[in-house]
Amino acid sequence: MGALAAFAHFLLVAIKTRDPDNFVTVRLDLGRFLALGLEFQLAGDILRTAIAPTFAEIGQLAAVAAIRTALNYFLGREIKEEREELERRGKPMR
Repeated sequence: MGALAAFAHFLLVAIKTRDPDNFVTVRLDLGRFLALGLEFQLAGDILRTAIAPTFAEIGQLAAVAAIRTALNYFLGREIKEEREELERRGKPMR
């Protein structure tokens, strides 16, 4: 759903204006949706493993959790940096 919303936003920005700075908000929206999706996937994996865990499943969960946490951290940092850049330029956030 987030990807569809970001794509719709992309089309609106592409039709209304071709200013590259306006596409940054599209990237920020998509990034927020991706970060939220990663959190939901991690929660689902934790719940699935909590039912009948084996040591192999716990190890896999730990690896997946570490990877998703790192992805989420760097994605969040990128979003923060882009927002700060937009604020410095004086561009309005949607």
